[in-house]
Amino acid sequence: MRPHPTLAVYRDIRDIRGDVLRVRAPGAAFGDLALVENPDGTRGLARVIELQRDLVTLQVFHGTRGLSSGAGVRLLGEPLRVACSDNILGRVFSGAGDAIDGGPGLHAEPRVDIAGPPLNPLARRLPQRMIHTGIPMIDLFNTLVESQKLPIFSIPGEPYNALLARVGFQADADVVVFGGLGLMFDDYHFFRHSFEQHGVAHRTVMFINLAGDPVVERLLLPDLALAVAEQYAVQHDRRVLVLLTDMTAYADAHKEIGISLERVPATRGHLGDLYTQLAQRYEKACQLIGSGSLTLLTVTTLPGNDITHPVPDNTGYITEGQIYLHDGVIDPFGSLSRLKQHVIGKATRDDHGQVMNAMVQLYAGAEEARRKQSMGFDLSAFDRRLLSFGERFRTRFMDMNVTLPLTAALDLAWSTMAELFAATELPLRKDLIARYFPADARVSA
Repeated sequence: MRPHPTLAVYRDIRDIRGDVLRVRAPGAAFGDLALVENPDGTRGLARVIELQRDLVTLQVFHGTRGLSSGAGVRLLGEPLRVACSDNILGRVFSGAGDAIDGGPGLHAEPRVDIAGPPLNPLARRLPQRMIHTGIPMIDLFNTLVESQKLPIFSIPGEPYNALLARVGFQADADVVVFGGLGLMFDDYHFFRHSFEQHGVAHRTVMFINLAGDPVVERLLLPDLALAVAEQYAVQHDRRVLVLLTDMTAYADAHKEIGISLERVPATRGHLGDLYTQLAQRYEKACQLIGSGSLTLLTVTTLPGNDITHPVPDNTGYITEGQIYLHDGVIDPFGSLSRLKQHVIGKATRDDHGQVMNAMVQLYAGAEEARRKQSMGFDLSAFDRRLLSFGERFRTRFMDMNVTLPLTAALDLAWSTMAELFAATELPLRKDLIARYFPADARVSA
């Protein structure tokens, strides 16, 4: 970015700590951009993050290493904006909004403010449609609904990125906006290759912050991704799915900046505004009257597998359920979609709710029978059938490699139950059994 010749240069830098510097500069506005210029001619962008009268605190995008105390600061008088048009589909951007895929420049493209005003609540409507992902443990048991904000809770080492990528290239969304925060290069390559290999790159926008990239970009990236997604949903009437991984890295970046600002931490080093920072991003999810929708699916890793850690704890108060991933599978007991009741049996087949409840109830019985077996108790014939059901449930539904349309998953659920249980043993309504229970079912021992 070229410095404007008429902008004043402020050189009264008070201190430099981490990626943050303070300078005396009147007339600054919160969120505005600034240009930091070293005496040797090198320069970089920064953003106003705190104001105390004329004492301005700036986050320097590319860090303060090598920055001289004699540097000058030009206030540019405008917020950060990101290019947004159909020409950015299929492109890859950094956490500062710069194209990093070697493609053509986007200087002439229309841009949107990443810190735009919130949507009018009266423009929102109740969710009415599901997003089909082809993953039975989501579609059948934890249905993802348009406008929902849903985190994937997991620990490092679990295949949460593989799950997120599958949702990205299998979901029936018009546009997918992907944001990677603090990714390893291998993970970035995996996501990009997955979207290209499955033919969805042309409707995907990627914002990438690698582990070695500036922490400041990690803070900006969710806002960039959500600003683009909101523009597609509101102005272009698109069904937009936003995928972010990992929001714990985002929260840790806020903690790091808080340390630089010498703010008093609240819990485990995180600042007292953690809930607000997370909620401002998650609440962008919405379904609009007469327009498109924005659905948000994120990854939140659990430090030490501690669900009471401030990041998942605050996230749980904001979001509408969670997908709990552990031991390589989606846990049917720890996972929950609070909005699924808006679509189950309404936008889906009428037996969906009953089948979902019956399958989970039988699997709970299978887990209880497995515990009895491990403790040496005698098992009844029904217990042994429950154990067989549990094995088939894990293979046919919980396996992360299984892909099934919802209707096929419902039919498979009926077949699985009919293989081991008589119709009278199932906790299902009689009218549904009459219509869907396989007529040629033979209960196996």
